[in-house]
Amino acid sequence: MKHITFYFDPISPFAWLAFQRLPQVLMGDDTAPGLSYQVAYKPVLFAALLKHHGQLGPAEIPHKRDWTYRHVQWLGHSLGVPLAMPAAHPFNPLPLLRLALACATPDAPGQTNRYVTERVLRHVWEGGAEAVAPKRLATLQATLASDMAQRGRELADPASDAIKQQLRANTDEALAAGAFGVPTCVVDGLPMLQAYLTGDAWFDGKGWNGVADVPVGTRRSS
Repeated sequence: MKHITFYFDPISPFAWLAFQRLPQVLMGDDTAPGLSYQVAYKPVLFAALLKHHGQLGPAEIPHKRDWTYRHVQWLGHSLGVPLAMPAAHPFNPLPLLRLALACATPDAPGQTNRYVTERVLRHVWEGGAEAVAPKRLATLQATLASDMAQRGRELADPASDAIKQQLRANTDEALAAGAFGVPTCVVDGLPMLQAYLTGDAWFDGKGWNGVADVPVGTRRSS
C-alpha cells in the first residue's frame, strides 16, 4: 500500500480541486488500474511556505491574481467540481487551519480525516460566502464538534498553544519535504502522481532527476 501525505491550506482553490480529484485518479478507470493507497491530510500555513522561500502568493500579484481566479473556476467547470470564489480572497486561514487540527485524534496527531478536510475546504470553496465570517466559523465548529461527539471524542480548543504548535510543526515538516506551495503530495507529486504510483519509468530518468543540473543563465538583481 502506498502512503500519501497531502499538505493543504484551505486558502488554495487548487487544494480543493486536488482533494476532489485525488480519489478519482487513484481509484482508476478503464484506462488505468486502481491503486492501494492511504492518505494523510495535514493542514499547513501557505503564507509560511511563501515567506520561507521569499515568494509572493498568486493572489498577491495583480494580473496573476485575475488569471488564477479565472483558471481555477474554469478547472472546476471542466472537471465537474463545484467551485465558487469566496466573498473575499485572500483571507487569513488560521482560524480554519486551527479548527481542522482541533479535530485530530490522539492516534493521528496533526492529521485531519477526509470528512473534516472536506468540510473545511467545502466551507471556503462552495457558496461564495465569506470564508472566515465569525458566524460561519461558529457554525462550522459546532458541526465538527457534534460529529466528534457522536464518535465519542471531544473537539480540542482551536486557540490552544498545542494546536498552534502542531500547525507550525506540520508546516516545518512540509518545508523539510521540499514543499513550496499547496497542495503538495508527498509519496513513500494528479496524472503525474498516478503515473508515479503505477511505476512509470520516466521518473527514473533525466526528466525527473536531471533538473538540478540545468545551469542558471541569468539572475535578476533584487
